[in-house]
Amino acid sequence: MENKALAKKEGAELSNSAKFANMVMREFAGNVSGAMQVTDYQRSLISGYFVAIDRTLKSAEEERIRKNSNNKDHKYDNELPVTWQNVNLNSLALDVVHYARLGLDMMQPNMLFPIPYKNNKAQKYDVNLMKGYNGIRYIAEKYALEKPKSVTVEVVYSTDRFSPIKKSGTNRVESYEFEITNPFDRGRIIGGFAYLEYPEPSMNELIIMSMHDIEKRKPEYASANFWGGKQKKWENGKQIEVESEGWLDEMVRKTLIREAYGGKHIPVDPQKIDENYQYMKHREASLSVIDAQEEIAENSNQVPIDVSGAIDLPVSDPDTGEVVAPATDIPEADF
Repeated sequence: MENKALAKKEGAELSNSAKFANMVMREFAGNVSGAMQVTDYQRSLISGYFVAIDRTLKSAEEERIRKNSNNKDHKYDNELPVTWQNVNLNSLALDVVHYARLGLDMMQPNMLFPIPYKNNKAQKYDVNLMKGYNGIRYIAEKYALEKPKSVTVEVVYSTDRFSPIKKSGTNRVESYEFEITNPFDRGRIIGGFAYLEYPEPSMNELIIMSMHDIEKRKPEYASANFWGGKQKKWENGKQIEVESEGWLDEMVRKTLIREAYGGKHIPVDPQKIDENYQYMKHREASLSVIDAQEEIAENSNQVPIDVSGAIDLPVSDPDTGEVVAPATDIPEADF
């Protein structure tokens, strides 16, 4: 019985995903001038987007209901259900087609995440698509002027031994030595590095970041769920502060990856830039403005949360794709 129920659920998802793909193409055609073709593969990516977005909406709706029930005076209740009926489909359709044409696969771990924002003025949810670190790597390599053959990223702890070997007059190839001396108790995180290797070794680059460098890139309102620190929690009808261990290793690693795959270290080939790439960069610039304005009602307080380009919502295991720290809040944007 359980297998039959699962098969029925998966069959419904496949059917609805096909409808979603058709809807996206209709919405897209109504919002752009000129025809933009999608391949069968890109259409399959769009179907996968539906499955991932649908699951995110259901999870966010469950969280909306939970938070409303925990609001003692219900002053900051969110009365707008997180459902497809309340999603801004015009904006989503444009994003979905462009990101599918880029080749970003939402069903692959840490490639692309759907993040719902509550648009208070429109009383709709804008579902924004944000790249995870595999998506960042994929786009950087796809549009690179010179694609590295290998990129190594390591978080460095206080008991590790790390020695950079920088390029000099007597050394034409940058390199490093790295040893984990105590794998089961590595101490505190003190920084990290990334090493870009190219077919021509003289192009190899070692990027070193201290914790000071990393913390400068930490979002202003970073969530303690991810970066660690104090966070607010309801207990026995009262709001208290508790210490959260967070997922600092993951956050540091993602900061290193974003730095390594940025245009400063892997320049974009101007001849490869296309309409889809330009659209993605424009959307990311727009979202960075929204992120700076983000605030969410947290019972009696207005508490900004971290939904930065580092994709702190959600955190997934880089090997299995399992969400290890699910999204817990729905950002609101007054725009």
